[in-house]
Amino acid sequence: MKRLFAKYRKSRDEDLEELCTTNALVVAAVAEAEASSGSRRRGSQPGRAPNEERFRESRGQNMMEDYFVERPVFSEEVFRTRYRMSHNVFNRISSDLCNYDPYFVQKSDAAGKVGLLTQQKLTCSLRMLAYGAGADQCAEYCRMAKSTSIAALKRFTRGIVSLYSAEYLRAPNPADLRRLLAKAERRGFPGMIGSIDCMHWQWKNCPTGWAGEYSGRKRVPTIILEAVASYDTWIWHAFFGMPGSCNDLNVLAKSPLFDELTAGRAPQIQIQVNNRIHNLGYYLADGIYPQWATFVKSIPRPTRPKDLKFSQAQEGYRKDVERCFGILQTRFSIVRGAARGWERDDLRYIMLTCIILHNMIIEDERPDDSDEDFESDEEEDNNMRPRLAQVWEGPTGDDFDPVGRNGYYFNGFMDRYDAIRSANSHSNLQEDLIEHFWNLQGNMEI
Repeated sequence: MKRLFAKYRKSRDEDLEELCTTNALVVAAVAEAEASSGSRRRGSQPGRAPNEERFRESRGQNMMEDYFVERPVFSEEVFRTRYRMSHNVFNRISSDLCNYDPYFVQKSDAAGKVGLLTQQKLTCSLRMLAYGAGADQCAEYCRMAKSTSIAALKRFTRGIVSLYSAEYLRAPNPADLRRLLAKAERRGFPGMIGSIDCMHWQWKNCPTGWAGEYSGRKRVPTIILEAVASYDTWIWHAFFGMPGSCNDLNVLAKSPLFDELTAGRAPQIQIQVNNRIHNLGYYLADGIYPQWATFVKSIPRPTRPKDLKFSQAQEGYRKDVERCFGILQTRFSIVRGAARGWERDDLRYIMLTCIILHNMIIEDERPDDSDEDFESDEEEDNNMRPRLAQVWEGPTGDDFDPVGRNGYYFNGFMDRYDAIRSANSHSNLQEDLIEHFWNLQGNMEI
């Protein structure tokens, strides 16, 4: 019996020793594999191909002579065409990014070799956004490797969103609302803030495991952008990231569009249409959106002349957001073609960057006298016809307080929530707008 136990113990020790040896070999193999396929920026090593001489300094000087000297080779119009913006906007972005991220500042390496210019990194990023160019296509003019171009684009998009999202991705303030409502009143839609719709961006490199979730009726993976645009194609609201299998109602259910209004923090609006008071502004939408007090939709199969006239005007002004999508895709071709990124977060930053730059360009190109056609306060006082829409600085809710665990303030929150989703208010507003538009413009042709 003792001999049998000794034999068993010897066999177990041999198995344990063999297992330890096997584990040691596996650990050594994994370490060797990680060392051989580690980061590409691992310095000079024996057997590694030398770096390509890209003549960054001389070609960078040529770029400066093309666009960024006192007397450049190419004019301001050519710069505007190729960079999608004026020199003023470009210089502002360049200065802000250099102060925000030292990556964009020209530096020297350990060997004393001067690195890339700020203009080279920004030009590479803007060319990829504007023309939809691949990372390796920027090597000829910007003299940047593929990995460097991708890194510059990622830092550029994150810097733009961090610096300018609070200014160019905000909801309209009271001054903006007065301008938008004045323009809407002249169009015959008092109280209209803008138009809302969704756009799909195809995702070429969507992971296979996610393809079913992100594929819609076109059987290709897409990501959805919900946007609100005004008459000047300024984008006031952008919600990006929902899978392409969702429709506009699913996107609206997750969208933060009415969060500030429901919480009572949005500016208070009051409009008078057809001798009836309404306390909410609205957006023009297509037929899939719900019958809420904040949406005005067209009339399906109109029969009366006033309904037909109203539907034609609503469908025409609703195209502001469609026109905005077309301008955005024409200005930045990267969102017109299929997205080649692998990470959803990178695609989100690219889309938001394009929207921010779009709004910055609109602000820069807007003429100084663009608001002269709107009546001033003195002219309004002397006018016999008062404004139909009013905006106050205060919040929407009289009992405004951050919605927390206190049940007293929760009642006001639910009252505003129900007011936004009121089908009765939607029907009354649409009937009043039909009568108002017919009295204002519809019977002029009769």
